[in-house]
Amino acid sequence: MSSGSSSRSTSPTSDSEWSKKENKMFEEALACYGVSAPNLWEKVASAMGGTKSAEEVRRHFQILVDDVNSIEHGRVPFPKYKTQGFWT
Repeated sequence: MSSGSSSRSTSPTSDSEWSKKENKMFEEALACYGVSAPNLWEKVASAMGGTKSAEEVRRHFQILVDDVNSIEHGRVPFPKYKTQGFWT
């Protein structure tokens, strides 16, 4: 998941983006319920006010898991930040 203003939604019927607010609600609901909660996707979708379906929430979570796995396995290069100030 990117730290930009939005991230992709892979719903087969929707090309909608996830807003910062939706991502924040998603993260808070996951933290509240925990990933092993029964009916997790329905609970998270409901906690988000119905802006995304349970299937969209599940797919969004899978994208997050895939992104983390790619980072942890070194398949995503570290960004080359241009820093100024104390560390340069």
